Amino acid sequence: MTPATPALHDYLRQRPDSIRRGPLAVVLVEDDVAVAETLTHHLRAGFRHILALSPEPLALPEALSGDVTNLIWNTRRPHAHVDAVNAVIGAVPAGTWLYYCFNAEFLFFPFSEHRSVGEMLAFHTEERRDAMLTYVIDLYASDLHRCPDAVDLERPFFDRTGYYALAQPGQDGTPAERQLAFHGGLRWRFEEFVPEDRRRIDRIALFRAGAGLRIQPDHRFNIAEYNTYSCPWHHNLTAAIASFRVAKALATNPGSRDAIGGFTWRNSHPFDWRAQQLMELGLMEPGQWF
Repeated sequence: MTPATPALHDYLRQRPDSIRRGPLAVVLVEDDVAVAETLTHHLRAGFRHILALSPEPLALPEALSGDVTNLIWNTRRPHAHVDAVNAVIGAVPAGTWLYYCFNAEFLFFPFSEHRSVGEMLAFHTEERRDAMLTYVIDLYASDLHRCPDAVDLERPFFDRTGYYALAQPGQDGTPAERQLAFHGGLRWRFEEFVPEDRRRIDRIALFRAGAGLRIQPDHRFNIAEYNTYSCPWHHNLTAAIASFRVAKALATNPGSRDAIGGFTWRNSHPFDWRAQQLMELGLMEPGQWF
């Protein structure tokens, strides 16, 4: 008999060996699109273990079973990442590097073609950084008739231009130190279909667990330094998440699908699944890491 898939909180309460060392990834599975591809990509990036959260049990390939734990979590409710990520923060040892994303999203970081995420985070830790800014770069299919859910893993496209940053107000209304709100991609081009509080493309997706740390619905943290793009004395590493999530939503949601005939425009460019391509376009920063 196949054992029942445990719920997230029940699993974390046991403090299993799988969550005692990082880097650990949390993947929120919202639908059945590119699930195995998402998990495989992040294992190849160097994460020690992945917690795959889903409303129903996943049928995972046997090759992933030892490195991926499927846990039951309602990923389809609004802000599903908040309680899930905070629960993991509270369960792992302080200082553990964590990462979170959704299915059909793929992490890239400087030199990730030949370096592991553990190597990168070790360097980032030496620079006294506890979090890393990631930019969510929208991927999309060039032909919605061929790929009606806008997901094309073989020939994806992305916007090579159209990205910008605005000052991020602090609690007192003045610009927060070393914090910016980044915009671009499909959320910018089709902003009439995207709620204003979801138009940013920045996400603090890589971070170290710590006492009192809490993630918030806007993907920022309650500790201001975690939300900064660099330290005060020089530029730091940043990473990128190549994501079909927005394209999927725009192509399938009733409020937008009939109004959008396609996503390609004059600044669309084929995505070749290389971190180097993103660095060359300035969509992530190697900092002092060479």
